[in-house]
Amino acid sequence: MSFARAMEIGNYLKKFTVGIAGCGGLGSNCAVALARAGVGKLVIADYDIVTVHNLNRQYYFHDQIGRLKVHALQENIGRINPETVVKAFDLKLCTSDVVDLFSRCDVIVEAFDKAEMKYMIIETVLDKMPGKPLIVGDGMAGWGNTAQIGCRKSDNLIVCGDEHSEVNEDCPVLAPRVGIVAHMQANEVLDILLRDFVPGSE
Repeated sequence: MSFARAMEIGNYLKKFTVGIAGCGGLGSNCAVALARAGVGKLVIADYDIVTVHNLNRQYYFHDQIGRLKVHALQENIGRINPETVVKAFDLKLCTSDVVDLFSRCDVIVEAFDKAEMKYMIIETVLDKMPGKPLIVGDGMAGWGNTAQIGCRKSDNLIVCGDEHSEVNEDCPVLAPRVGIVAHMQANEVLDILLRDFVPGSE
């Protein structure tokens, strides 16, 4: 793809808003990829702070340890693409928050660490926002086995990952597989947003 075409796509993507629930390994890397592509607005939410243990897979820097993830990520995206507007919310999401923050988004990305939070957002979106595309991550622990990572689509629900690898003492989360799944999520977002894109129309 030529640079001119990439710029044309970036200009087209400026009109869209993507919600990202969670700013850890999946959310931070997915958000950065979408900002680099040119998505116009990101709505991000997380209540956690950056720790030294996050730096092996999350898009933060050593001098950001101790800061809220949403503010650190907002700053990092601003340095990458100042034209991407980032609305950052420091809170632990509940059902009503999901509806309030993400109902106007074109696509929602689930990027939680905990299973109960994943179930909560899936149930909320399917029940309260039927038809809204939701892209979730499931199964990215460990290393290798790249061919097992994929995307499964069911109507407006898309699952990225191998859907079985669980984090434990012998199978930690590391940057490569987390990054693959995060970028698959970002790629699925673009696939949705660019469905009506016509080259040369911008």
